[in-house]
Amino acid sequence: MLAGSKAAFPVLERLLAGEIMDAGAGFNPNQSFPITRCQVKVVSCNYTGEVSMTAEARYPQAEPIREASRRLVRELGFMRSTLAGTRLPPSAVHALLEIGTRESVTAGELCDLLALEKSSTSRMLQKLVASGDIREGLDEQDGRAKPLSLTAKGQATLAAVNGFARRQLTGALDKLRPEQHQTVADGLSLYAAALLAGRTGKPSERVVVEIETGYRPGTIGRCAEMHARFYTRMAGFGRPFEAGVAAGLAEFSARLDKPGNCLWLAIQAGVVVGTIAIDGEDMGPGIAHLRWFIVDDGIRGGGIGRRMLSDAIGFCDRQGFAEIHLWTFLGLDSARRLYEAQGFSLVEERPGWQWGKEVMEQRFVRRAKPMPPSRV
Repeated sequence: MLAGSKAAFPVLERLLAGEIMDAGAGFNPNQSFPITRCQVKVVSCNYTGEVSMTAEARYPQAEPIREASRRLVRELGFMRSTLAGTRLPPSAVHALLEIGTRESVTAGELCDLLALEKSSTSRMLQKLVASGDIREGLDEQDGRAKPLSLTAKGQATLAAVNGFARRQLTGALDKLRPEQHQTVADGLSLYAAALLAGRTGKPSERVVVEIETGYRPGTIGRCAEMHARFYTRMAGFGRPFEAGVAAGLAEFSARLDKPGNCLWLAIQAGVVVGTIAIDGEDMGPGIAHLRWFIVDDGIRGGGIGRRMLSDAIGFCDRQGFAEIHLWTFLGLDSARRLYEAQGFSLVEERPGWQWGKEVMEQRFVRRAKPMPPSRV
């Protein structure tokens, strides 16, 4: 029986919240109400604190979620000193993932993404620089900012991390029914967004992005704007580049009714936040040209680009294209990893000016996989 002293209730609150595994751990043994291991059930009390309604009563799913969270942390390996088969601690592995996912990120932005203190982030980044996994660059527009990027060693480490994660993920999904896969994705996404809202104080809103095909008013201007903002920051492209994107997409939009052409739009709250197109005419018979692939900064890294690319590739396969070609340029490492993961290979590299500034242009090709013979 627990005495009715108010001094006991803060510990009781912590016990009910699951913060104390041993009820006796939170008490001073010199107090008049020592407690050993016990089970406590609150029936009624006059204390005006929040224990008047337990977490279990308000949220009956609370304990199953907490238990699942603990198991998830353990199964993903976060209880160990290193993560994902690397020599690195979890914070450093997550830093490589975020740097590799984004074309440009600073130490300050990484601090917010990882929810770490500035001093901890700084020490961790110093170790990654010293180990040769990342490098610090210079921002031409802001001399104080130092954009971070992966070195060749860091890219190899990230590739190993991604390989480990894919094997772990597919091994787990194989144990579920296919129709359960989206349930897992939705549940984790919702819970992660709610945890973020609880930490930052911002309202929790699930980012709903829908993918549709075809033209909608404002598409050409929005696509040109996203390209201009991103590539001006990344490569110093200017007005000729933005004008070229707008003119090319305007010409293409007049040909959207042709069966080998298609345009996909990612839409969030009525705004275009991503585009990708397949032009089935301009590179000759049997060749699909993948063009205008861009995802807005606000949703980059969330899997929308991968979904759009998969949709475009599926369209090409159904249309019977023998090859898909795309042009990009050296330095867009995260985009390259996305292309290569979808079966594209680098086939050509040369200096060029097609985007208004000299860069090392690259052409990637994905060849159609032969269809398996039909069974009679």
